[in-house]
Amino acid sequence: MIDAAKRASAHSIIAVIPYFGWARQDRKDKPRVSIGAKLVADMLSVAGIDRLITMDLHADQEQGFFDVPVDHLYASSVLLPYIKSLQLDNIVIAAPDVGGSKRASTYSKYLECPLVLCNKTRPKPNEVADIQIIGDIKGANVILVDDMVDTAGTITKAANLMKEKGALSVRAVATHCIMSGHASERVQDSALEEMVFTDSIPYSSRCAKVKQISIADILAETIRRVENNKSISSQYLI
Repeated sequence: MIDAAKRASAHSIIAVIPYFGWARQDRKDKPRVSIGAKLVADMLSVAGIDRLITMDLHADQEQGFFDVPVDHLYASSVLLPYIKSLQLDNIVIAAPDVGGSKRASTYSKYLECPLVLCNKTRPKPNEVADIQIIGDIKGANVILVDDMVDTAGTITKAANLMKEKGALSVRAVATHCIMSGHASERVQDSALEEMVFTDSIPYSSRCAKVKQISIADILAETIRRVENNKSISSQYLI
C-alpha cells in the first residue's frame, strides 16, 4: 500500500501502526538472531513512509531504528483514567517482570501509590518457570501493568501468586492484546478480576474477564494535529 501510494505521487505517506510487529526482537541477545524490529523499520522506510504513528513500543529506543519522525503514543492516556475510575482503595502498581519496572514506576508516581516488582526466570521463550514478588501486597488492590500480553503465562502466574500472598484483588492492564494459544483460558481460570487492553489489536476470543478500551480518539486527534502541524505533547498524561 505504501509503495502504491508512493508510485501514485502521494505528497506524503504517514503509517499509523498501533501495534508495531516484531517489536520484541529489538536486539541480538544470542548468536545468529535477527533484529526483526530493525528489519521491519527498514522495510517501511525503503517502501517510502515519511512519518510513523505508533503506540507503546516494546522499548523506547526502537524509535532510533527509523530515519523518519516517529510519534510514539502511550496507552496510559486511556488506561490511567480507567484505573482512577475504579475508585479502589490501597492500590499497588506491579510490574510483571523487571523489564517493565520503568513503565510501572511511572504509573505508581502518577497515582501516588506503592510499586511492587516481580522477578521471573524464563527457561525458554514464552515459558515462565518461577516468579518472586518483591514488595508488600497484603490487603492491597494490585494492578499489574504491561505493554503486551502474549501467552498470559507470566501475568496469570503473578496474579495467582499475589492472591495467595494476601492481595485483596488483582487486575491487569496492558496495551497490546496478542493473547495467543491458550491465553484466554489462562486468564479466565486465573485469580485476575479483569484484564484490560486497548483495541490496538482486534480480540475475538470469548473471555469474560477481558475488556478493551478504544484508542480511536487518540489516534484520530494525533493524525489531525500532525496534518495541521500542531504539537501532540498535550496528548500525553505521563
